[in-house]
Amino acid sequence: MEEYPEEWRTPPVCLISVVGLAEHEHHRLISTHLLSEQPPTNTLALPDLSKLLHLLSKKPKHPPDATSSSSPAAGILKRDWLIKHRTRVPSVVAALFSSDQVYGDPAQWLQVCSDLDLLKAAIKPRNIKLVVVVVNDTLSDHNDVYEERFTALRKRAELDSKYILTFNPNTASDLQISLNRLASIFGELSLAYYRDEGRRIKTRVEKKTLNVNSIDLNIRYCFKVAVYAEFRRDWVEALRFYEDAYHMLREMIGTSTRLPPIQRLVEIKTIAELLHFKISTVLLHGGKLKEAITWFHQHNASYKKLVGAPEVVFLHWEWLSRQFLVFAELLDTSSVPAQSISSLVLATADRPLTESEFHPSYYYQLAAHYLKEKRSSLEIALSMSESASELDSSADSVAPSVYIGQFGQLLEQGDTVSMQPLTDEDYTRYVIAEGKRFQDTYEILALLKKSCESYGNHKARRMGSFCGFQMAVEYFALGDFNNAKQLFDGVANQYRQEGWVTLLWEVLGYLRECSRKQGIVRDFVEYSLEMAALPVSSGTDAQPFSFKECGPAGPPTLSQREIIHKEVFELVSREVGLASVEDNNCIKISRDNPLHLEVDLVSPLRLVILASVTFHEQIIKPGVSTLITVSLLSQLPLTVEINQLEIQFNQSECNFVIINAQRPLLAATNDGLQVHRAESTPLILITNRWLRLTYEIKSEQSGKLECISVIAKMGPHFTICCRAESPASMEDLPLWKFEDRVETFPTKDPALAFSGQKATHVEEPDPQVDVDLGASGPALVGESFMIPVTVASRGHDIYSGELKINLVDVKGGGLFSPRETEASSMESHHVELLGIVGPEEEELGPGEIEKIQQSFGLVSIPFLKSGESWSCKLEIKWHRPKPVMLFVSLGYSPLNNESTAQKVHVHKSLQIEGMAAIAVGHRFMLPFRRDPLLLSRIKPVSDSERLASLPLNETSLLIVSAKNCTEVSLQLQSVAIDNEDGDSEGVCSVQHGGENLSGPSLLMPGEEFKKVFTIVPKVESSKHGLGTVCLRWRRDCGIDDHSGSCETEAWVVTKHKLPDVEVELSPLVVSLECPPYAVLGEPFTYTIKILNQTKLLQEVKFCVADAQSFVLSGVHNDTVFVLPKSKHILCYKVVPLGSGLLQLPKVTVISVRYSAEFQASNTASTVFVFPSKPDFKVAADVGKREMESIASE
Repeated sequence: MEEYPEEWRTPPVCLISVVGLAEHEHHRLISTHLLSEQPPTNTLALPDLSKLLHLLSKKPKHPPDATSSSSPAAGILKRDWLIKHRTRVPSVVAALFSSDQVYGDPAQWLQVCSDLDLLKAAIKPRNIKLVVVVVNDTLSDHNDVYEERFTALRKRAELDSKYILTFNPNTASDLQISLNRLASIFGELSLAYYRDEGRRIKTRVEKKTLNVNSIDLNIRYCFKVAVYAEFRRDWVEALRFYEDAYHMLREMIGTSTRLPPIQRLVEIKTIAELLHFKISTVLLHGGKLKEAITWFHQHNASYKKLVGAPEVVFLHWEWLSRQFLVFAELLDTSSVPAQSISSLVLATADRPLTESEFHPSYYYQLAAHYLKEKRSSLEIALSMSESASELDSSADSVAPSVYIGQFGQLLEQGDTVSMQPLTDEDYTRYVIAEGKRFQDTYEILALLKKSCESYGNHKARRMGSFCGFQMAVEYFALGDFNNAKQLFDGVANQYRQEGWVTLLWEVLGYLRECSRKQGIVRDFVEYSLEMAALPVSSGTDAQPFSFKECGPAGPPTLSQREIIHKEVFELVSREVGLASVEDNNCIKISRDNPLHLEVDLVSPLRLVILASVTFHEQIIKPGVSTLITVSLLSQLPLTVEINQLEIQFNQSECNFVIINAQRPLLAATNDGLQVHRAESTPLILITNRWLRLTYEIKSEQSGKLECISVIAKMGPHFTICCRAESPASMEDLPLWKFEDRVETFPTKDPALAFSGQKATHVEEPDPQVDVDLGASGPALVGESFMIPVTVASRGHDIYSGELKINLVDVKGGGLFSPRETEASSMESHHVELLGIVGPEEEELGPGEIEKIQQSFGLVSIPFLKSGESWSCKLEIKWHRPKPVMLFVSLGYSPLNNESTAQKVHVHKSLQIEGMAAIAVGHRFMLPFRRDPLLLSRIKPVSDSERLASLPLNETSLLIVSAKNCTEVSLQLQSVAIDNEDGDSEGVCSVQHGGENLSGPSLLMPGEEFKKVFTIVPKVESSKHGLGTVCLRWRRDCGIDDHSGSCETEAWVVTKHKLPDVEVELSPLVVSLECPPYAVLGEPFTYTIKILNQTKLLQEVKFCVADAQSFVLSGVHNDTVFVLPKSKHILCYKVVPLGSGLLQLPKVTVISVRYSAEFQASNTASTVFVFPSKPDFKVAADVGKREMESIASE
């Protein structure tokens, strides 16, 4: 598209001319403003009137009437007509005069009138519109002559008053208003000018006749009308007249005799190309992608067969290539969104449209194709033409003519130069000479690259590969083998993946030839072997393709495969190279230049040789022989004889070499470390037939024994290393998968073919060492649990022994505790390996413990003779109850001073249950028959948010219980409460409710120990911490322990955090008093005391209910008022009527202020009545002890 002039590639822009006052900045201001408008307007700024008169001095030549045929047209379209109307012929002329010239002295006014007369005379023949602009750039006052001069100016210019404008640049606002008004008037007059011009030309189009001259003129007229419509942005009219011109031009073919035949066809096709470009541009500008593509196909079909004379047929292919190139570039720059392409209807009434035709890649590809045709035709024309010097001399004097598509010969006659018409022979010599100057190959490469990139953008990989192949062929023809080889490799990978055998054959042929040209022996052999192994059947020997289509490798036939096979094996079997005569390169394999090929699981050379290895047993004993089958398969067309095979394993001592007995032993394989096995029958690979070799093999080393590779030596300096594959997991050959061939198994036993593996497992030798793990009962949380480990030899000496200890969670979880859920825990692991104690109850030294972590340990074992033993103890601590599996692994060597000696392993495991030793509980209780009113208990708060409440300055009881949850006895040393706050005695007093333990207390399994503490809060608090209960205990070893180990065992401290409590002042305290026992028939006093601890008068209601077993005297129901900081006492005389444990009369006390009710519990309201007065005897040793009441809930 760059070949077209700019006036054809860009839409027409209106042109106006500004004349006069060049010394001011008005021209620049007006031009800048008009260019910024939408649509923009170009400005032709002229300093004075003389320049415009000179520019418009030539009057336009009116063409002859369409009905006249006496004056034939010299051409169809003038070459400079479009550029003239865009740069030299304005649609509007704006004459700028200063206000002093118009409204000043009479001499200046006369000059203005003279200039206007000259200007009108110059623009009238061309129908150019006129605007007069009076620039008021001074502040002088001309009001006295304004009206008179303005009327005279309008009459002199013969203009309407609105086309005489005042331009005021004095202020920014006035300047902007003036510029906007100018732009509006210029736009209006420009549209009027182009509309009038279009109408004037259309009247000539309507006068059609049937002669040839009128067709030429009508084409020109339609083109001009379309261009004028484009100036007005009337795309519909422009498209209609462009199409009319295009169709009339098609009618000229075969009828016009104005030019010689060759030049006449060139002119028609050149104009058709430009008209087609305009039509396609307008269609794409309107978003009509489908219509543009349909129009292009119609254009292509109309002119594709108009080849022209045989000697210039290359012009046709060049023209056709340019059509596809220009349309591809139009699609590339089109504003039609790509996502809307799929929504278009991909079919027309005449021919269906494919999706690829909506992408520029399709047209770039065809442009390159037709440019190749042009190059071929030009080569033929050059071979048949005259000498190069004559062509060049004849082309020097040829130049483009005035008309588009025409050429003429320049003749110099003195100082004058004239242009004479050309004959077809001269024109032919000219175009051939011009064709020689261009390098079509580089243009073809650029087009193919664009096509390949465009195909890649919309994921069309196959077409992209095809374009890449064509690019590579072009590079190959140029001799640029590096770029060609790089592109061929990418295309070959694509064809291998999709299985395009015939196309792959052609690509490999080029790659083989590139390697030969470059002298790269490895690549040459690889490509040759792959080509020889391709699935090309004998049915293709008919050779439907020509040699040119098949590339340098020839047709894809079985015979050609055999030729390549022989050629490559002649190269690798002896030191005779293949010489490239053109490039002086020699491909040679020798002692100094050996060749080694690698064949892995994804290599294309799996077609050449495929190695399958099968162990007949999956598990073998060390030192015991087993069978292994090595199978080889080749798809080469001819038989291949192997000199030797080297089988390599991950255990190098198992490697062995198979030697062809009919071949001499090669010096390179004389290695004393390898086992050589001679094969009586020749090692020959036959096409599509497995070569099976079965041998015995044994390994002394335990673990995995795997065959790594099979190395086949096929020449003195040529080897192929194949990665060993297991028959059970071996994949098919992709290119041979759907071929008609007999499939066989790599082993004789079909079961091995489906389950065989290239690896086996060598078991360890049987150990003759015992490892014993002992544990006494379950492990308890907090204690250091000792587990004895004993290593005893019963046949093997132990050298370099190592003991590995692993702690693993039975349930599969980790042994560590997440911090976010157990923030209070100071230990990061639930179970921790603390250390290892040696045989003498001493810690092992750093030289013996190689490594120890929380759940892993590694200990060195000293040398032990057969029959000796060694023991240690593992110290493990549980921080949380958790079952743990203990794994102990012993690794040792039964032989001394052998670094390669096989290690023997003994594994033992033991599950240990970690459990909590003691469950600690607590509860709070109030004093017997004394109940304070706690307001927090009567508030509506959920149980989860409610804290335990204790009354201020009242004695409360805390009962701590410790229960043995294990199956072993425990010794309990002490139970105490540790106050974390050092000044807690001044806040809350916590005292033991009884005596401390004089010695360790034995706690049997399931037994519960309780201890009572008294708590007296002294400060009111909404949240007060009482501290932590600390229990010191250890495991009881029983009476059978005579070693005294329990006496030295450390005490374990179990902590239980007491909950926070709320301390509050009780406004009322109700207490009941009565004797500890009563006697039948004897009255006693039953007292109810109500204590008011507030500064308020408290109204209290009470009720005493009758009881069947007692006679009560006193008020049953009443309301009393208790004074602040005082006590109110209610006394009753009660006579028991029965004996035994009897219920006292029920007492109910109600606080009116707090709406709280008190009622004594059944325990507090119970008293024992003796039938008669008892006689108590107190022992002397306990007489000093005070009897304490037993608290109850």
